[in-house]
Order: sequence, then C-alpha cells, then structure tokens
Amino acid sequence: MIKKAAKLSILALCGGLAVGCASTGDISGLQSQIDALKAETSGATSTAEQAAVSAANAERAAASAEATANETSAKLDRMFKKSMSK
Repeated sequence: MIKKAAKLSILALCGGLAVGCASTGDISGLQSQIDALKAETSGATSTAEQAAVSAANAERAAASAEATANETSAKLDRMFKKSMSK
C-alpha cells in the first residue's frame, strides 16, 4: 500500500514535469495530491501497526489456551489412571 502510494506520487510528479511549463495552479494541485497520498500512507501505516499488536495479543492468548488445555489433559490422564488402579 505504501509502495503503491509512493509510486503514484512519483508518477504524478513526473507527469507534471513532462507536461512542460506548469502554472501555479497545476503545482498546487499536484502538491495537494501529494499531501493526500502522504496522509493515506500514514493511515495505512497506523492500521498495520494496530494489526501487528492485535496479532501479537492473539498469539499470546492462543499460547495460554494451549497451555491450559495441556494441563487439563494431563490432569484427566492422571484421574483416569487413578480410577483404573482401584
């Protein structure tokens, strides 16, 4: 997403330079497009960071659930063996 936005901004800048003499209005239009792309990439970065935090939290929760399941399984095995020995 970030690379795409950077490529689009470079493409827009090159397109503006290829046209030749640009008026002040053209330059300000390009600048507003660049600013919009910067804001979009900033939002995408923030979203990616939030997703990474959520993934880390989910991984910790899964590890905790696995440990609990393993403990429960071991307890059930001990209870079964104890009941079979009587």
